[in-house]
Amino acid sequence: MTRIAAVHGVLPPHRYEQQEITDALASMGMAPAGERGVLDRVSGTAGVRTRRLAMPLERYPALGGFGDANDRFIAAALDLGEQAVRGALAEAELRPADVDFVVSTSITGIAAPSIEARLAGRLGLRPDVRRVPIFGLGCVAGAAGIARLHDYLAGRPDGVALLLSVELCSLTMQRQDASTANLVAGSLFGDGAAAVVAVGAGHPLATGQGSGPHVVATRSHLYPDTEHLLGWDIGDEGFRIVLGAELPDLVRRRLGPEVRAFLADHELKPQDVTTWICHPGGPKVLDAVRDTLDLPARALELTWRSLAEVGNLSSASVLHILRDTLDLARPLPGSTGLMLAMGPGFCTELVLLRW
Repeated sequence: MTRIAAVHGVLPPHRYEQQEITDALASMGMAPAGERGVLDRVSGTAGVRTRRLAMPLERYPALGGFGDANDRFIAAALDLGEQAVRGALAEAELRPADVDFVVSTSITGIAAPSIEARLAGRLGLRPDVRRVPIFGLGCVAGAAGIARLHDYLAGRPDGVALLLSVELCSLTMQRQDASTANLVAGSLFGDGAAAVVAVGAGHPLATGQGSGPHVVATRSHLYPDTEHLLGWDIGDEGFRIVLGAELPDLVRRRLGPEVRAFLADHELKPQDVTTWICHPGGPKVLDAVRDTLDLPARALELTWRSLAEVGNLSSASVLHILRDTLDLARPLPGSTGLMLAMGPGFCTELVLLRW
């Protein structure tokens, strides 16, 4: 089985309280005259206390159009991405030249050459490294990225694979858009990056000492006729959030049966899972996850904590929560974990883990 050898998360240095960001959004036009109360209510119920931003908060009003924001995305993504990859490889005690396969993902900026290609020389990756940059999976891509590493390593058991996620959600903000969806996004999303190193079953790290789990199985699920619920509308000003109010209800109705069926294929039930690594989609979505799976109150504790401390980091969030699980929860050998995330499509990704 694939072994997760290391997970390393990084955050930008610019840290702000939720109220500071809310005040800044209001001053930039996201709360028209007489409607500040709506922004305050959305911000106050987002479950977020602090967030990290790619730039100092005072620079956002001067940010230009899509091109300017994307240029800043590339510059910041390279710095954070390099930190994340170097940190993960150091924790795994591997060299950049050991990496055979790289998946990189982001939904908050566009780069061609892609971010991992631009980093290859800086990091010292081999010229023959295989690369798969992904755009469009959004928040689900952290879990889906680990699943794709697992797919690759199943056929190359001696291999080393790397996942890099960089999400700079603040650079997508539509400053003159007072729609409910944009207010929710402005109150919920933060910036960050993460990298995961995984090895195949035949690699020496697959059976050595360490806290990382093995990947037992994965499952992807795409829900028909739900494309309108989550994603981007892309225009002259960049990425405008699409966020359907029906999402929590869809999760409440559909996620439970899907997860139970996946676990049943491995002779497991939700109560057999001792570690839940869930993407922090927001308070309403997390309540729906807990309800549909009938989880105990503390099952999503690290997810709620991550949401409060850094906000929703899109695809990087579930990787930060995986890191927190390794550092803080320290699951017992032989125990079972489930990573789950949701994203545009509407889709879900499930990753069954065993320590």
